[in-house]
Amino acid sequence: MSVQTAPPPAPIAQTHRSSRNDDDERYAAFHVPFSEHLLSGLVTGLPGVWKRLGNLETASLRPELDELRIERPVYIAGIARSGSTILLEAIATHRDVGTHQYRDFPGLMTPVWWNRAQSRQPVSPPVERAHGDGLMITPESPEALEEVLWMAFFDHLHDPAASNLLDRDVDRPDFARFYEDHLRKLLLVRRAGRYASKGNYNFTRLPYLQSLFADARFLVTIRHPVHHIASLMKQHRLFVEGERRHPRALARMQRVGHFEFGLDRRAINVGDAAAIDAVRSLWEQGDDVRGWARYWAHLYGWMADQLDRDEQLAEAVRVVRFEDMCDDAAGELEQIRMHCGLDADANLAAFAGQIHAPTYYRPDFSEAELAVIREETAATATRYGYESG
Repeated sequence: MSVQTAPPPAPIAQTHRSSRNDDDERYAAFHVPFSEHLLSGLVTGLPGVWKRLGNLETASLRPELDELRIERPVYIAGIARSGSTILLEAIATHRDVGTHQYRDFPGLMTPVWWNRAQSRQPVSPPVERAHGDGLMITPESPEALEEVLWMAFFDHLHDPAASNLLDRDVDRPDFARFYEDHLRKLLLVRRAGRYASKGNYNFTRLPYLQSLFADARFLVTIRHPVHHIASLMKQHRLFVEGERRHPRALARMQRVGHFEFGLDRRAINVGDAAAIDAVRSLWEQGDDVRGWARYWAHLYGWMADQLDRDEQLAEAVRVVRFEDMCDDAAGELEQIRMHCGLDADANLAAFAGQIHAPTYYRPDFSEAELAVIREETAATATRYGYESG
């Protein structure tokens, strides 16, 4: 694995909101209407029923679906806060690409019927998403929802005490059939020819996805550890408080399969239970800096090992550094476009103007904390072209 060298960013002071009114507005995005909470509970609480409904929908659409092919699906994977969302937003602007959207939940298992039912809904104005990162969303914005499908078939994917890996040896024809039919239905709904997905947990299943789609293209996102860890810590604090104020938000996160931070934070287990136990212990002790740093080094080190030993997978993967996206968005998006085999597209090229380094916060680590991050992450960071020190 070979990438260019990037210097470490300099730490500068973090800004904070302080007024009560600002806090109230900040956490308002965590509110989940009771009607959505009730419906999503019925959907995720009865996966067998909804799988049968999904298969019934598929049967009703079989002639149309048989004409659709899943060609070179694009999968974005990386630890949360690595730039994966902005990359999905960019790729979703391409005229040929279809993705899941916020409006697809909770009716994800029957995407055609659900979208027909939603078609009469009034247009919603953009709002800032709960992450407080300046990204404005509508029900039509692309979103990571695919995990709902995976959780309906695999019960170990978010258990920190068990390996969450899915490799090429996995044999689940029931899931493969349901999943491929689902993607065809989504392409039908979006009137698109190419599927793109962002899922942080795709990180653990790239070989399995490649066994399903031999021509799949993968984008593994990464960010300099200092800024990445600062962002993870900020988001964890935000979601803990937001879920405390709005308990239904926690249930929603669990139902859509987002356990990256918040009151039900769960570490991804890539087969080393001792390493994950150590990370969890650090988090429980309140040592978030070392805990997140060790987690970052462990997961990205594991990914680098996987790409080094799996030539077939490595050929399908492009590592996308957040800093490269910010420094040369146009150039990086063009390289990504070519890697994914997407045709030239004016919308995708124009999106480069919306990509920039975050301005709403800055890391505020002490020298001792920076030393901890260097100690834990230097070896792995160097493998991705980040200078140590």
